[in-house]
Amino acid sequence: MDPIARFVELLERAKQTPSIADPTGMTLSTVGADGRPSGRVVLLKGVDAQGLVFYTNTRSRKGRDIAARPDVSLTFWWPHLESQVRFEGKATLVSEAEADAYFATRPRLSQLGAWASDQSAPLRSREELEARFAELERRYQAKTVPRPPHWSGYRVVPLSVEFWWNRPGRLHERELYTRASAQGGWTRTLLNP
Repeated sequence: MDPIARFVELLERAKQTPSIADPTGMTLSTVGADGRPSGRVVLLKGVDAQGLVFYTNTRSRKGRDIAARPDVSLTFWWPHLESQVRFEGKATLVSEAEADAYFATRPRLSQLGAWASDQSAPLRSREELEARFAELERRYQAKTVPRPPHWSGYRVVPLSVEFWWNRPGRLHERELYTRASAQGGWTRTLLNP
């Protein structure tokens, strides 16, 4: 079975599980130009045969890390399903049209926030951020908020996908799917827990 299709089925199960607050939450792990790893939770906004998509400020730490080293990992952990899925692959920017289309669907306050926040940069005070936000509210009053040039999406094209299921006695099930390139076919391997 195609691991992306298999993941979509599991994601749908997670979405149907009331005890899972946000099934689209995933840990994005990157490595910066300095070689230091960093992880943070982002939200999955799209998945298809080409990969998994999330959106962010490209000048943020994650954006700078991806620019330096596009190899990333995405991890989904759903404790109520006793399962985890981990993707490894390369992150590339989505098209301008795709970023524009998604930005237009965001709540207006989130659109303004994308302009107001210099994500990951030092902030002198909360009041400074709120003043920038208020100025943007005035500037775009009764106008469409355009997408900032430094705000876009990344598509992670997976080269490996690992499924993990909790089992008694720590005899967990692990299945690893790998391929040599984004166009290549998948090879399935069982792993020891």
